[in-house]
Amino acid sequence: MKLLIAVIQRQDEGGLIKELNNHRIGVTRVSSQGGFLREGNVTLFIVVDDARVEEVLQLVRSHCYTRTKFVAPLPPIAESGEFYPSTPVEVQVGGASVFVINVAEQARL
Repeated sequence: MKLLIAVIQRQDEGGLIKELNNHRIGVTRVSSQGGFLREGNVTLFIVVDDARVEEVLQLVRSHCYTRTKFVAPLPPIAESGEFYPSTPVEVQVGGASVFVINVAEQARL
């Protein structure tokens, strides 16, 4: 048995959770927040048999997209109140980070 911990963007959660449920794969959802961009993320906890790990990974791949976003970096430190506007920077966001962990036992209480 494996525990998959998938950190995905909030925009991708609805379609992925619906598809996991259609495949009779249970999922627990926890809200989380990213560190670099302070974006809303969702962390999914999924427990499946070893044989279904690749199926879950394929569903994550097909529903979690990488996007391009422009963010404004922190303004540079200026002396005596001077202000230098910074140029937005293009970054890649989205996709998924998935951790696969061995599970010795699962209990439903």
